[in-house]
Amino acid sequence: MAFTSYVALGDSFTEGVGDPDPARPNGLRGWADRVADVLAGQAPGFRYANLAIRGRKLPQIIAEQVPAAVTLDAALVSIHGGGNDVLRPSVDVDALASSYDDAIGRLAANGAQVVMFTLPDTRSNQAFKMVRGRCALFNEFIREIADRHGAVIVDIWRDHDYDRHHFLDKDRLHYSPAGHQMMAMRVLDALGVTHQLSAYPITARPPLTARERRAEHLEWTRSFLVPWIGRRLTGRSSGDGINPKYADLTSLR
Repeated sequence: MAFTSYVALGDSFTEGVGDPDPARPNGLRGWADRVADVLAGQAPGFRYANLAIRGRKLPQIIAEQVPAAVTLDAALVSIHGGGNDVLRPSVDVDALASSYDDAIGRLAANGAQVVMFTLPDTRSNQAFKMVRGRCALFNEFIREIADRHGAVIVDIWRDHDYDRHHFLDKDRLHYSPAGHQMMAMRVLDALGVTHQLSAYPITARPPLTARERRAEHLEWTRSFLVPWIGRRLTGRSSGDGINPKYADLTSLR
């Protein structure tokens, strides 16, 4: 299957946080760019837009990015959202799912092949495992929405067979370059697109002593958790002042 145009919508997951590349917009590559690079090699004239911005909640994605995607009229649209919503102290999952359903319906009615994602299982993250049930409920809505509108779904929730230390960034929330490569392969496989991508070699992580684990956790708390909580308390977002990587359909070659 060859797609002549692709628009990626979402938050930090799709913007590519955790996969640094100074040569690219926002200094990030990410799985969506990796998918676009493969598609560009298969369809002459291929064009790509990435409207995702870190920190965006699903209502913002729907209000800001979905109408733009409809206007761009791409053959392929991927969308990921909800992760920044379920981490809040209070969220109406049913209302969130209803608005998501409407948005996916608009994208599908425009003729695009839509790709959706479930949220990951947070059971191994001590800071976020309390929202695991909320994630599971939202994921069931996502699967229903995908079925209803003929969307391709990449079920991240069921990915338990990989070394999370290898695939996750130091913030324990975003994917590392190896994780973004793996996700690009997952998306292309789900779409039935032939590719030559291969997984990064897994580097064994040496066992840590109890003291080293405590020190590592304290450093993570200081560097990532405290700033994250600070933004929540002050109403700020990591995406404040950030622009989309590719705001319009752009040729990559």
